[in-house]
Order: sequence, then C-alpha cells, then structure tokens
Amino acid sequence: MTRRRKVPAALLLAAVLLLSACAGGTGGSGLRTPPAGPSETAAHPSEAGGGPAAQARSRRAFTLLATGDVIPYPWIIRQARSEAGGQGYDFRQILSGVAPLVRAADVALCHLETPLGHEDGPFTGYPLFRSPPQLAAALRDTGYTGCSTASNHTLDDGVEGVRRTLDALDAAGVRHAGSARDAREAARHTELRAGGARVAHLSYTSDTNGIPVPEAAPWAVNLLEPGRVVADARAARRAGADVVVVSVHWGTEWQTEPDSRQRETARVLTAARTAGERDVDLVIGTHNHVAQAYEKVNGTWVVYGLGDQMASFVPSLYRGNEGSMARFTFVPRSDGDRWDVRRAEYLVGHSVMGPPFRVVRATAGRHPEVHARVAKAVLSRGAAADGLREAD
Repeated sequence: MTRRRKVPAALLLAAVLLLSACAGGTGGSGLRTPPAGPSETAAHPSEAGGGPAAQARSRRAFTLLATGDVIPYPWIIRQARSEAGGQGYDFRQILSGVAPLVRAADVALCHLETPLGHEDGPFTGYPLFRSPPQLAAALRDTGYTGCSTASNHTLDDGVEGVRRTLDALDAAGVRHAGSARDAREAARHTELRAGGARVAHLSYTSDTNGIPVPEAAPWAVNLLEPGRVVADARAARRAGADVVVVSVHWGTEWQTEPDSRQRETARVLTAARTAGERDVDLVIGTHNHVAQAYEKVNGTWVVYGLGDQMASFVPSLYRGNEGSMARFTFVPRSDGDRWDVRRAEYLVGHSVMGPPFRVVRATAGRHPEVHARVAKAVLSRGAAADGLREAD
C-alpha cells in the first residue's frame, strides 16, 4: 500500500487563500452585481476568460426601456385587492396592457415612488404613502429588471419603510437604486447586465417633501447634488461599468416645460467628461406627473420627465394619467469598450380609469387626445431633429 505524503499546513493555507481570492465576489468593486439574467448573453465556452477580441465578439446591441412614476392610490389598491379575490393584492392585470413592451426590452426600469408596507397593511395614500408589498412581484412579472426608488416620498414611512421596500424588491428579484438599508449598501452601485455590457443604474431625488433625512441614517435616500452624481458615475466607471444611467426625481409638478434647475442639472451631468469620454450615458427624469421633453444635451439624451405610469388623478383636473415610455438602443463601439445610443424612441402610456383601471399604450388611433398631448410635450425641444422617433 502506498503511503500518502502529508501536505505541509503552510501549503494548505496558501491553497485555501488562493482559492478564496479566485472565487471572491464584488468586495471593493463598488457595484451590486447580480447573477447573469435572461437579458445577459452568455459567452461561448471558447470565449470564457478570453481577451479583448473574445469580449468584443460577445457584445451586442441592447434595448433599455424606462417608464414613469408608479403611485398606487387607494382605489387602485382596492381594485388590486378585488382582482386577487380578496386574498392579497394583484397588480398584474392593471399592468398587463404594457407588459409585452416591458418584457421585450433587455433592461426595463420603473420608478417606484411609494414605500411598501407590511403584507396585511394598513396602506395609505397622499400625503404619506404606504403601498402593498405585493406590488414588487407584479413589477417583476410585468418584466421590470429594476426600479429607481429615490423620490420625494421615499421617507414617507421612515427608514423602516425603506427597509421593507427594498426587502420586498429583493424577494421579487427586482433590482433597485436610490435608497439603502445601511451605509455599506448606499456606497455601492447597482449593476444590471445586457448585451455583454455592465450597466450602472444610479438614482437621486431633489427633495423629500420636507421630511428630514435622519441624522442616524444619512444613507437612506440619495439626494440630487450634481457634483455627487458625477462623482458616483465616475466611481461606477472605475468599478467596471460600461454604461451609466442616471434616474433623477426632479422638476416642477404639472409643468410640461422643464424648469431652470432641471436644465442646469442636465447640462452639468452631460458635460462631465473623463479623458474626453462622457461620464453619464443617459438621464431619465420623473416626478412631474406629466410628460416633458426629451432633448440631446451635450450629445447625451435627457428625458426631463416621463410622466406617470400608474396613477389615478382626475383627468378633468390633471393629466397624471398619461406619460411617455422611453426606449433607447445601445450599441458597442467597434474600437473600444464604450457604448453609444443608436436609436432613441418614445411610446405613449395612458392609465384608463375604467373600471377596471388599466395601464395601456396610447396611439394616434387609440386614445388620440392623450397621444397628441404627450407627443407634443416629448418633441417640444427639438428631439425629432436629433433622431427621436415614436416606436412602432
């Protein structure tokens, strides 16, 4: 019988350390990295671990869809309760009219404006929202990859509300950016993947409706400060992001024209450059409740305001039942690791009061008045001349 030679303890320790280093996660990367999902193209085995040429072959164009504010007012919640047969809350039918559009995108981003409550409530509306946590699963089933969560209502239910919201999104498998449960989470950037690209999603809000950010939890929500956004975008680039998308909750409610602060912030964010390359690839705005213009600023697309995706304002008083959906196609450059927008498109969304309440797409032939209003706002700053088109 051959005797096995004993391996010195020092060698065993070295091997364990080496394996640990090879298997290490995102520690120190500054990115919250998900596993490769359905939007990610897996590399061919022969390309796994390959050099730049192999990585270039694995890259392909991808689409990113962004939609407006999700604000389930109490009577929408009551309908979701009814459609769940009185057992829980089912928002999937409400969003079913736009689900095919959302699912068709490689990356789909929503804006979850309200905090989520306990499973059995109680749930509340304006001015301090608390929505059913089942909404998170409905967003996943509709096809959303992730949601921005920094808004003027993020702190409506305090830090505990932030925690419940992010816990529910995590449980549903929906990525999130803009609020955090602790300082460590706040310091890291949310990463999505599509077409071989690593997409960093950042999210900020211009205010919290006068609710102070807790001194003990300054990381609970990201406040919109242009210098901070640029610094975060650059940090995401250093951590490996190929594309940086910034969601901003800003502007003046019910105003179709972007205000001066929006325009100035857009100029700062799109002008930021490192080694001659832009730091921010796309700016997506929410909060206004009505559709606002798309505009190319310093060569970068800015959506000043998407309007609402799910809301129930009285149409005769407000236009918070309509908005746009932005779709951008990113393509990889052939001479490097940067990505550019090749196609910019918009679609029109409309919340039909019903009953039943439904979120649908509006066209010139279906809900023509809504379609005309939204299209006029979207194109009001000359985006058509820069190539923006309504999607087929």
